[in-house]
Order: sequence, then C-alpha cells, then structure tokens
Amino acid sequence: MANSMDGKVAIVTGAARGLGRDYAIALAGEGASVVVGDVRDCGDTVKAVEDAGGRATGVELDVTDTDSCTAMAAAAVDAYGRADILVNNAALYGGLTGGRFDALDTDEWDRVMAVNVTGIWNCCKAVVPAIREAGGGSIINISSLAAVYGLPFALHYTTSKGAVIGLTRGLARELGRDSIRVNAIAPSAVMTEGTEEFFGDKLERAKQSIAGAQTLQQNLETGDLVGTVIYLAGDASKYVTGQTIMVDGGTVYL
Repeated sequence: MANSMDGKVAIVTGAARGLGRDYAIALAGEGASVVVGDVRDCGDTVKAVEDAGGRATGVELDVTDTDSCTAMAAAAVDAYGRADILVNNAALYGGLTGGRFDALDTDEWDRVMAVNVTGIWNCCKAVVPAIREAGGGSIINISSLAAVYGLPFALHYTTSKGAVIGLTRGLARELGRDSIRVNAIAPSAVMTEGTEEFFGDKLERAKQSIAGAQTLQQNLETGDLVGTVIYLAGDASKYVTGQTIMVDGGTVYL
C-alpha cells in the first residue's frame, strides 16, 4: 500500500531539533521527500530521515533573509523537482527573556517579530510559486496556545503567535484559488529543548501548572503534534483551510 505522500515534497523550517525535526521525520515516513532548514546545522535530522529509509536535503536557513528563503525553495526544486508542503515552524522561543510588558527589551521584541511573523511571510513568498506550479498543496503555520489563551509576561511571543493566526486566515483566502490550503496549529507548551530553555529552573513548576490547566492533564511531547501535521499536509484535509487547530490537551475550546 502506497504511503499517503508518495511523490510529494515537504519543506520544514526550524528543523534542526525539537518539533521541526519530528515533523520532517514524520512527513518522510509518509513518503514525502523533505527539505529541512534552520540556522543550526540540520545534519542530524537529515541522517535520521535517511536512516529510516527516507530522502532529505538540509539547507542553511535564516527566515529573516529573503535571499536565504529563496535559496531554500530553489533547493527543493533542484533536488526533487517540486514543492507541495511548507511547514513554517522556525520561531524564537527558547532563550527569550520574559517579564512585564513594559520591561521587555525593544531589540528582542523586534527580533521576535522578524523571525516569528516576517519569517513566515518570507518563506511563503519564496515557496508559494513552486507549490502553485505543482498544482496546489498545503502550508502549515505553527502558532501557539499563547495567542489564544493570552500568555502574560511574554507579550512579544504571545503577540507574534497571534499574528500568525491572522496571517494564516488572510493567506488562506488569497491562495484558495490556487488550490493551496493554509492552516495553523496552536499547541500548548511541548517538552522540547526550547521549552526547557524558556522556563529554565522553573521548568518543573511550569510543567505542573500547564498540565493542571488542561482537560487531559499530561504534558505534550513532540510526537503528540505530528499527527495533526500529517493530517493538514495530506488529502484527508483537502477541504480544510484558514483554520487554527488547538493541540493543547483541552486548555481552550474554540
């Protein structure tokens, strides 16, 4: 039986570790060839895909640089002849400095917006022509529970992820005529390296607080997101667009 994405090509940003790495491995497991990009080296992700029998190409990617995004799209077409799926996962999260809204660093605010919002715009501008040429496809933007819940003391991150939802909805309306679907996933805090960096020595207390606010009182692991990515990337969701799917253990209900 053929895999659901045989012949498809998926691009995953922020794929050197954590969620992006698992998204790439899962998409390859469904038969897609994957192009993985990050400011970090993606060698481990490429190896993991290839060790599992898949095909992967790693590229150096700075989503704030339009030339870098264009080179990523070109790498997909050069390596595999097309692009069908774009997962906009790259974001600033781990290592951010939280605090009261009026004490946040202006430069850090600008960096968050440049990566988390403008970075998605840049990647879409670069990749959409190839998806359009392929006859349509799927764009999946990674938002966050923070945007819907209203996470305090990290207003730069919360605001950026709210903008991702708006970008998703507007772009879905623009690209529907091209048979390109655009959706967002809004997860709760997932136990990744970035989450560990964000909470630091408060991690264990944060994990208890997050799980306690959920209907399903368990912290999310990276594998808990991949099913939703596979669903949105494939034909099972061919009439789903402009939506934000909460994968948050039942913290908020839309």
